[in-house]
Amino acid sequence: MSAAGVTLEDMTTLQHPRPVATATPDGPLADPVFAERYRAMSAKDARFDGQFITGVHTTGIYCRPSCPAVTPKPGNVSFYLTAAAAHEAGLRACKRCLPDAVPGSPEWNIRDDLAARAMRLIADGTVEREGVPGLAHRLGYTPRHLNRVLTAELGAGPLALARAHRAQTARLLLTGSDLPITDVAFAAGFRSVRQFNETMSEVYRLTPGAIRTAARRSPAAAHREPGTVSLSLRLPARAPFDGASVLGFLAARAIDGMETAGADGAWYARTLRLPHGPAVVRLALAGTAAAPAVQCDASLADVADLAPLVARVRRLLDLDADAEAIDAVLAADPALAPSVAAAPGLRVPGAVDAEEIVFRALIGQQVSVAAARTALTRLTDALGERLDLPVPGGGAFTRLFPTAAAIAERGRDVLRGPARRVDAIIGVAEALAGGRLRIDVGESRDDLEQRLMALPGIGPWTAGYVALRVLGSPDILLTGDLALRQGAARLGLPADPRGLAEHGARWAPWRSYAGLHLWRA
Repeated sequence: MSAAGVTLEDMTTLQHPRPVATATPDGPLADPVFAERYRAMSAKDARFDGQFITGVHTTGIYCRPSCPAVTPKPGNVSFYLTAAAAHEAGLRACKRCLPDAVPGSPEWNIRDDLAARAMRLIADGTVEREGVPGLAHRLGYTPRHLNRVLTAELGAGPLALARAHRAQTARLLLTGSDLPITDVAFAAGFRSVRQFNETMSEVYRLTPGAIRTAARRSPAAAHREPGTVSLSLRLPARAPFDGASVLGFLAARAIDGMETAGADGAWYARTLRLPHGPAVVRLALAGTAAAPAVQCDASLADVADLAPLVARVRRLLDLDADAEAIDAVLAADPALAPSVAAAPGLRVPGAVDAEEIVFRALIGQQVSVAAARTALTRLTDALGERLDLPVPGGGAFTRLFPTAAAIAERGRDVLRGPARRVDAIIGVAEALAGGRLRIDVGESRDDLEQRLMALPGIGPWTAGYVALRVLGSPDILLTGDLALRQGAARLGLPADPRGLAEHGARWAPWRSYAGLHLWRA
């Protein structure tokens, strides 16, 4: 039985999209998966919002588990892992609870299988840019096999999953911006206004104009400047959310000219490179403890980059993590319990640029955070693409992080330190620039770490750190990290790598988050 509740036989043939859990001949609650989800739905438990979807066949709608509507009878309910599967079953989104206006499912970071890797790439807009053949090629399978696996695992194929993601992006733009509706259509990835109107009406049973009117949004949420589009969006997070810690982590490593942050850790801003051009984003804490959120103010060269921008920001701040489940496991260890109580909802910092994380890891290994920041600032100032983009809230950025090609060509003129380390950095840059090494969210952890460690100068710490930041892998304990081991010693835990690894086995599958508590110590 897979995580989605299907057997291996289900994955061998194409079939009509099916729910992850539905009523059985022996009674609607005989299936334990169904019974668990039905209890969560009956309790209106918001912790499960985004983790699964409730389909109510008598009304023809699907809802988030916490929808305040009257609880339907078990025989009228099916549960789905994705909105696309609910769409394929002929259901429309609930206008009352807005089931896609919630944090995303943590499944796609926890799991490392084909379905999860595909979902990460679909959220990043790969289907819109490269089509299903391009998505399948990145994952190393044929389009037919990919369609078969996703249909069996998630209840919908890649086209349907991408279509649902486009609809969610469009609704975000309609409710959170004043962009013209035609611009919203193409920004969300639709190929025509007609396709956009048909999809939105089918999914939400409302026209795009009606969706915008119903949102009662504040004016001037988006405006155009020459060569850019500026947007202001609110991104929900799953509670509890220690946003100050993750923003503080990023602020401590900020590279002058491309990153800046508030002194109190309440906000962080940076430049980033997106598929269609550069962008600037400013992230600030918002919402409440019970319903945390991040205010995202962005300026983009091309509004078509909104979907990948949102996906990468969510991954950067780990907004979709199931913090309650993580904290419950870690707090069971008496050594970690005080730290968990003091800082509930710690998040693993992610990445908006996978290649950038590789060079941060290579340059930052075996040196202090301050020394790494100085070296990265020097590298970015010398080799980064020049730009002049305003910082939301005041100031200006002058650089993008340098490309692998620029580092491969001119890195030796800028990099300092032992020759072997410089050689390693240049070797990785050449491999990335030449296409021999690829790093993105569609990789599996094992494959990524093996390819990295096959290169000279990259050991387990560097490979693990890259997997931690780029993939958001939840179960990596960097026992080779000196600061982490020092934190372990302060908490009365073994400080040697072997002893710490043995003790840390009890923290699985959340060892990445345990490592954050050790760093914090």
